[in-house]
Amino acid sequence: MTLFSLYVLLAALLILCHLSISLRGYHIFQLNSYKTGVQIAWFSRNLANAWSPMRAAAKKPLVYTPRMLRMFATHLVVLLAGMAVSFHSGAFCALAFAAVAALSAPIFPLLSNLLNAPFERAINRWYIEDAKKILKSMPNLRVIGVTGSYGKTSVKNFLRKVLASEFNVLMTPESYNTTLGVVKTIRSYLSPAHDIFICEMGARKRGDIKEICDIVNPGFGVITSIGEQHLESFGAVSNIVKAKFELADALPRDGLLFLNIDNEFIQERVSDGSCPLPQTIVRWSVSDARGEARENIYRAFNLSVSLKGSVFTVAFPDGEERTFETQLIGVPNVTNILASVAVADNLGVERTDIVISVARLEPVPHRLQLLRNARLAIIDDAYNSNPNGAQAALSALSLFDGYFKILVTPGMVELGEKEDELNRRFGAQAAEVCDFVILVGEGRANRIKSIFAGLRDAGYEAEKIFVSESLSLAFEKINLIDAGRYAKIVLLENDLPDNY
Repeated sequence: MTLFSLYVLLAALLILCHLSISLRGYHIFQLNSYKTGVQIAWFSRNLANAWSPMRAAAKKPLVYTPRMLRMFATHLVVLLAGMAVSFHSGAFCALAFAAVAALSAPIFPLLSNLLNAPFERAINRWYIEDAKKILKSMPNLRVIGVTGSYGKTSVKNFLRKVLASEFNVLMTPESYNTTLGVVKTIRSYLSPAHDIFICEMGARKRGDIKEICDIVNPGFGVITSIGEQHLESFGAVSNIVKAKFELADALPRDGLLFLNIDNEFIQERVSDGSCPLPQTIVRWSVSDARGEARENIYRAFNLSVSLKGSVFTVAFPDGEERTFETQLIGVPNVTNILASVAVADNLGVERTDIVISVARLEPVPHRLQLLRNARLAIIDDAYNSNPNGAQAALSALSLFDGYFKILVTPGMVELGEKEDELNRRFGAQAAEVCDFVILVGEGRANRIKSIFAGLRDAGYEAEKIFVSESLSLAFEKINLIDAGRYAKIVLLENDLPDNY
């Protein structure tokens, strides 16, 4: 083999390495919602494996969207142009370029995104204006905005099913809760036949929800909860509160705002009087006791839970009470159902129809979803855990008396400087409920150490804690645990995506 051929072969191998590493970078960038700041933060936390190649099996595979294909095209143009120039200067220069390309592969997604930014902004503006035109052509459409740190996807799904007995309803599918996700839903699915559009609104920073509201102009708003989530991007809970209440600020003076008054941050925001809300406020609450009938307050009480589901009573603002049954379990699900009941009641759906619809509700996957087989019951709460949600899930687990309770979790992320404190608290809370705890992930991960420390601080026995490298190995361990005469029930709390 000649020296020239060797240089060419090595250059080709390095380019293949570059492409594989870059492909993983694009995958992570997509998981990070194409946010440059989030991608840079991920890179700084993951220097040790930033040059890893694309994984054969991912929990959430790379989706080849039009935007992703445009980024690939720009990437290839830059790469081929560099290779052409370097080859023109000789095989050794080509080898040197290929080496530099391999070393810089993780930053190529950011480079492609930067080069495409003006074009992408122009495309997005056109899509947004087109969505606005579609909405303007439907003046009788009622738009319901739903937001919150957690619970918004469940409320959206429950509300659609409860309203379906009376209206033709469209909701944003899956987790389409970004500006472009909402725009895509409008342009692809909304038609003059729809009476109601339920729009889930997510946020990573202040202004995100306002941006969506400026497009859809909601007449009704539902704020499900506010908690310590996405603190890395928000910085403080006060910023999360302001972001979620952008929905309230966007409502018209005759709009209806539905609030979960069991949430401390929502209570504080409404009661502090710092920014009066002009629209009517409808509240809901889940408590142990009925409480007195009050205007615009819906209460759920007398909750009982079993493997068959939950039974509870709802007191309506006018004093009427109805018994509800659902296959869903736990206070969080009842809270989300009650939000849907409040909205449907205010939109004129017959209460008997609401009761029937609630009985037919199916759990939203990975959100306190109860799964069973002959040997095991699982509470699947694997979607995007946060401190309040994790505590609520533990509360749901505690309701199953007479079962051997096992927690399986990798811990919580995106909590900024409070990640250690909140995971440690999670460990202490788990110690009060669980008979066995399995921590999923590498033992050196800080969140694993924090939960372990919280368990031990609460006096939990080390023999009841197991660290597993993967979820599959965790379930192998579960099969080996001796639960005596008790049946096992497992709480699966959070399942981190590939960018963690």
